[in-house]
Amino acid sequence: MALSQFDITGIGNAIVDFLLPADDEFLNRHDMKKGAMSLIDADAATRLTSAMAGGVTASGGSVANSCAVAAALGARVAFIGKVANDEMGDVFRREIAAVGVHYATPPLEAAVPTARCLVLVTPDGQRTMNTYLGAGGEFALSDLDETIIAASKVTYLEGYLFDPPAAQAAFKEAAQMARAAGQQTALSLSDAFCVDRHRDGFRRLIGEGIDILFANEMEICSLYEVNSFEEAAAKAAEDVKLAVLTRSEAGSLVLHQGHTIEIPAVPVHVVDTTGAGDAYAAGFLAAYTRGEGLRAAGGLGAKAASLAISRIGARPPAAELAALFSA
Repeated sequence: MALSQFDITGIGNAIVDFLLPADDEFLNRHDMKKGAMSLIDADAATRLTSAMAGGVTASGGSVANSCAVAAALGARVAFIGKVANDEMGDVFRREIAAVGVHYATPPLEAAVPTARCLVLVTPDGQRTMNTYLGAGGEFALSDLDETIIAASKVTYLEGYLFDPPAAQAAFKEAAQMARAAGQQTALSLSDAFCVDRHRDGFRRLIGEGIDILFANEMEICSLYEVNSFEEAAAKAAEDVKLAVLTRSEAGSLVLHQGHTIEIPAVPVHVVDTTGAGDAYAAGFLAAYTRGEGLRAAGGLGAKAASLAISRIGARPPAAELAALFSA
């Protein structure tokens, strides 16, 4: 890789999360499918925010969470994503800077508020997300910072941000910027429903410029429209240099140049699955960009994910993550 100022630069939705424990009856009353991510409009966001009074508020977004976790693990990290010039945008900027992530994307100067994600966590640990993209959905080519991308070992793209056409063009351009600088690009598929909406676009992007693919079992099967995880994994291994596939309690697979490395999950009592994949990717990329082997990278990913699912919220305490880094 080229000489780099950053190990990882994430590009994704800049979101403020609202987290609230809930039961199945609450989900049914609000017509939510357990475990799914749904896009909602501003009116629905306002209504659900009122219904979730008493929840926990934190800056978030899938890849933003990965960036925060990776920074706590000792990686040099930057983030590119759009917030509005409003109170929640200020919260996001302060919190991501406080965890050591470089963030300099100019705010949106328009009557579109900062994005929010309303996360309902049921007693079985499943999280059901309702996302209002807000200012994050306005992300465009002009928001890319070529200097930062060129100075990053890996540019990590968030599948959730793939909905707006302008963001799709930005992803393609970001991959080209990274490649031109001799750097690598990673992609998280984010959600099976997201893959269902953009399967062809994801596959084009993967074929044109993705070096590292992160996906869970549902997402990778959706991408290749197969029911067998083994068949989907084989196809992924053909399409990318490095595929990292997670399977919850069954652990994960790292596929690289015809080799398969099995990574066991770290046993833990599951409290909240929010952010498990984000933490895994953070651990993997933090180790990978330090030059550690793929097995070690997968192992750190599994440890970071175990910390994420053992408590409410997507970001484990920095001190516990730092202990993993120094172990």
